[in-house]
Amino acid sequence: MLLLGFQRRCLKSTLRSQNALFSSRPLLRLKRIDSRPYVQQHFKSGHSKSGRNNIWIVGMSLLLMTGAGTLAYYNFKPFRHALLAGARCSRVAEAAILGVIDYKITFLKSYASENERLEACSECHTRSATRLLRALLANGGIFIKLGQHMASIIVLPKEWTNTMRPLQDQCEPTPYEAVDAMFQSDMGKSIDDLFMDFDPKPVGVASLAQVHVATLRETGEKVAVKLQHPHLAEFADIDMEMVEVSLGWIKYWFPEFELTWLGEEMRINLPKEMDFVHEASNAAKTSYDFQHVRTSLYIPKVLFAKKRILVMEYIQGGRVDDLEYLAEANIDRNKVAIELSRIFNRMVFINGWFHADPHPGNLLIRSAPIFSKSPYNFEIVLLDHGQYFDIDDELRINYSKFWLSLMAPGSPSVQADRKKYAELVGNIGPDLYPVFEAAITGRAALEGTWDEQSDAEPTFKRASGMMSALPQSKEEMEAIRTAVVAREGLLISVFDVLRRVPRRVLMVLKLNDLTRSLDHALATTHSNIRIFLVTAKFCLQSVWHSDQERLIDAMRVRGLLSFGLLLEYFQCWWKYEKSLTFVVLTETFMDSQAYAYKMRDWINGLRRQGFRGAHKAAAGLEV
Repeated sequence: MLLLGFQRRCLKSTLRSQNALFSSRPLLRLKRIDSRPYVQQHFKSGHSKSGRNNIWIVGMSLLLMTGAGTLAYYNFKPFRHALLAGARCSRVAEAAILGVIDYKITFLKSYASENERLEACSECHTRSATRLLRALLANGGIFIKLGQHMASIIVLPKEWTNTMRPLQDQCEPTPYEAVDAMFQSDMGKSIDDLFMDFDPKPVGVASLAQVHVATLRETGEKVAVKLQHPHLAEFADIDMEMVEVSLGWIKYWFPEFELTWLGEEMRINLPKEMDFVHEASNAAKTSYDFQHVRTSLYIPKVLFAKKRILVMEYIQGGRVDDLEYLAEANIDRNKVAIELSRIFNRMVFINGWFHADPHPGNLLIRSAPIFSKSPYNFEIVLLDHGQYFDIDDELRINYSKFWLSLMAPGSPSVQADRKKYAELVGNIGPDLYPVFEAAITGRAALEGTWDEQSDAEPTFKRASGMMSALPQSKEEMEAIRTAVVAREGLLISVFDVLRRVPRRVLMVLKLNDLTRSLDHALATTHSNIRIFLVTAKFCLQSVWHSDQERLIDAMRVRGLLSFGLLLEYFQCWWKYEKSLTFVVLTETFMDSQAYAYKMRDWINGLRRQGFRGAHKAAAGLEV
């Protein structure tokens, strides 16, 4: 206010001075006696000169402002960051707010039929996801990572996850000159100093880094060189601020559509992913955890690591879901699916330390070398160890018990156990339990889950437990696809589940989704619950080890001859052995059944194209 008053006083003073000046100049009044043509000619001439002067002043001002802005953009980071932040934030905020408004309008409309309503909701999902996809691609960098996180949230509608999934592959490579300059800055040596051969074209590009193939000058060893995109170091902090601000705006205007937890998770984990020394440490820990386990898992050796540069052993192989590659290498796709389930279930239920960014791009498969410890003729190579989570023992045991209750036949006591452990594991109450169960199992719902809330009979038969689940029918898959819009308020329930569930549990859901999707992509001939039997075995082992440690600790205090403890120990052991024997027998039956299906395919292929056709058909390829 003081400044405004000062400006007003200055203006009045200036006007008074000008009036006094003009009143003291009589020559201006003498021009009134001049002829009219002369006055008009004089006015036009003065106006023309004044116009040209104004245009010149405006042009020079714009030129100076443009030049000053350009200099400030390239030389003054806060100015550059402010401009980019405003542009990036506005893109995401516009897409998100338009999407929420679209949802509000779609849900408030009335429709002639249920099918018309479901179709309208599906189109709304697709429109909203496409808007956000465009904004994320335009922003790049950290925003690509945000989209990748959304693609992995399996409780979101399929239209969302399918739209965001291409972000795994649509990443622009950094030009060679830029990564060469970063290499020189971080290593104190040029790329040519360290490598005798370096392919400037990356073999893989992700949101945070790209990978090149090179040959070490000192040893001649072929290596993979992972280089972080140089611009991330400058813009990571400002991008994270913009992600959190955008999600905060959405929460403020539309509280029911809360996704602020996504920004919080990225704020915690992104710096770890951007530190390749941390990634090398994660790889070493995972190798140690599997050191004494006979497994097909292989972790590439890290040769050296800097914060933005990682040089590791080069592994040549195929995608784990490439059926043609598996057929050429004579690798059994059923065993691949089962072994993948063993690897990740061991991480979660036994080690309590698991890979939190699983997708087919982070997995390679190759024929097992001569001295491999793999029990099969292949090795599964796990890449990109930037993001891992640990699980505390209490959560790990409760999650194991939750899975065992899902596997057990349904009964009032079993259903009560399921809801109890859902509360302990995911902070999920009875009202949100059906959504959480569907996210865990990948099925529409088990028997009794929706009974109290459903008015219509389902078009498919629900299983009482995962052990009795039939192969997923088209009707059930359609029910899963439309579940979010088929029930009033269920979309809001999905966001509520995402907000309540601990981040570690949410990351475990990504692992569940990976094993299920790969089992489907590999066109396995075993039952669709075969990989769940692997989960059950590790859950049984986890619970038994916990009971064993608890009872042995109690015996140390109360003495080995405590009859009650000895009886409880025997009961826990017997329950474990009985359940494990049942699972193993079921596995044997399903594996025999799967082998019979493969032989049937082999014979059909033999009839059509001879032995080559038989081999292709048994490998899941079309003949």
